[in-house]
Order: sequence, then C-alpha cells, then structure tokens
Amino acid sequence: MPYPNIDPVFLRLGPLQFRWYGLMYLLGLMAAYFLIKARAATRKVAITKEQIYDLIVYAAVGVFAGGRLGYVLFYNLPYYLEHPGKIIAVWEGGMSFHGGLIGVILAIILFCRRRGFPIYTIADLTAMAVPVGLGLGRLGNFINGELYGRATDVPWCMVFPTGGPECRHPSQLYEAFLEGVVLFAVLWWIGRKPRPPGTLFWTFITGYGLSRVVVELFREPDAHLGFIVGPISMGQILSAPMVAIGAIMLIRTRLKKQG
Repeated sequence: MPYPNIDPVFLRLGPLQFRWYGLMYLLGLMAAYFLIKARAATRKVAITKEQIYDLIVYAAVGVFAGGRLGYVLFYNLPYYLEHPGKIIAVWEGGMSFHGGLIGVILAIILFCRRRGFPIYTIADLTAMAVPVGLGLGRLGNFINGELYGRATDVPWCMVFPTGGPECRHPSQLYEAFLEGVVLFAVLWWIGRKPRPPGTLFWTFITGYGLSRVVVELFREPDAHLGFIVGPISMGQILSAPMVAIGAIMLIRTRLKKQG
C-alpha cells in the first residue's frame, strides 16, 4: 500500500509551525477531560470541574517530564551522559511511554494527596482516558513516518520516507488499534458495572503491556539499540513486567473482594 505522505505540519503562520503530533497530544488531553468528567458523574465521584482541570495539568506535566526522562534513561543514557544539555532538547524528539506512565502515576499520587482523593478512585477514572490519547499519539507517529515496523511482504506493507527502500509493517497503526481502540473497549466493558477499586487501573496496566509486547514483534527496534537479548526489544523488556504485575494485582483485588 502507498504511504500517504501527510505533511506533519498542518498549519503555518509565518515562522510558527503547528504539527499534527502536537495536535494529537492536545486532543488527547481534551478527550481525557470529558471522559473523566463523564465517568465521575456516572460513578458519583465528588470531583469538581476545577479539580479535573488540575488533574489534567498534573497528568500532562507527568507525561512530558516522565516521558522525556524515561527516554533518556531507558533508550539513550550513554549519549545524554556525554551531552547533558541535550536532555531538555525535546524538540529533537525522544519520548518514552513507560517513563510517561511513571510520571503520570506520580502525578496522580501527588494530586490525590493534595486534594484528599483515594488514589485508586482517580487512577480508575484516568485509566479510561489513556487509551484515547495513546491511539491519537500513534496516529501522530504514523503521520510523522516514525516508529515504523519491520520489513515484510504483507499486502498492506508501506515504504516509509525514512525507512529505506524496504516495505514495512505500519506498526503505528497496529499500536493505535490495540493500545487505543481495543484497550478502550475492554476498559469500557469492564467499567460498565461497579468494580473493586483499582480494577480499571490494573486492567489498563496489564492490557497495555500485552499490546506492546505483541506489537514489538512487528515494530523495528531503535537503530541505536537494536535487540537487547536475542529477539527481545527494549519495549518488550519494559512491558513484560507490566503484564506480570498487573495480573498479580488484579488477582489480589479479586481475592480481597471475595474475602
């Protein structure tokens, strides 16, 4: 299939450039606000509009700070130790989902302690919104022609502008589907009925880990890292513990309810 070659910049105003990838982040945060608001009303969580705004701001800071630091630590630490000034050069690219997740978790804990909310209550509300942002973010990766898949001969393979002459898996779209559409559907289905606190959060952790481990089978590993151990990528190393920890916590939550 031909790669659509969408211009990553959707609007130019003089020296200013507005990119699809940044727009996806903005749309994800907007969707998070409305989803959290709707979910809170359904579950009768006493949280005001202003507190939801604050939560979104906390989460946004956690995503950007954690995502950048995670990339530095997990994906290119030797380079940044030699060039520490580049750590803040986010315009050059380099964000890590796993680092962003840690940042958001810490942000939620801080928000809950300052506002007096139970941590799992807010974590469950937030979990429903994250897949929407993930799906949009992966579409942004696709438009940018980055994080493409491995070379293949499947009928829907694409030649990406920066991926050489090989036809490759559009793994960004696989991720958008699994991490976005499928994971949101699973969380929505589980969340239709009242569940023990933490159920949606740990379901998200488990579901994302599974999705990422699967997609990494088709995604081209970072050129400067390659495979870490045999055919195992850094993304799989970081995601496999999510599956194990999430499953254990879900079982524990279930047993506590029965007890």
